Amino acid sequence: MDLVIDVYQTTDRFPSQEKYGLTDQIRRATISIPGNIAEGAARQTKKEFTNYLHMAQGSLSELDTQVELARRLGYLDGETWRILDERMERIDKLISGLIHRLKK
Repeated sequence: MDLVIDVYQTTDRFPSQEKYGLTDQIRRATISIPGNIAEGAARQTKKEFTNYLHMAQGSLSELDTQVELARRLGYLDGETWRILDERMERIDKLISGLIHRLKK
């Protein structure tokens, strides 16, 4: 959830012409991460939960690509990119750990 807030605050500063482009894509990818985790947690089996966690990881990978693109386009400064990148790495490790635990 903290990543979603960070991304919304960051993309508020993107150029207005990106409102329906990169900004929208980044926000959708970000929102789907906790959404998939929550939906998976509500499922009946570990296998279903694991599938939703994999979808969350896919959205995280999509976000990572889009954030890198925003950096290359000059929409993100180095420090903001570093903070988002560190947060995404941490989330990926947490999701991977949870997947590993559920598969045991």
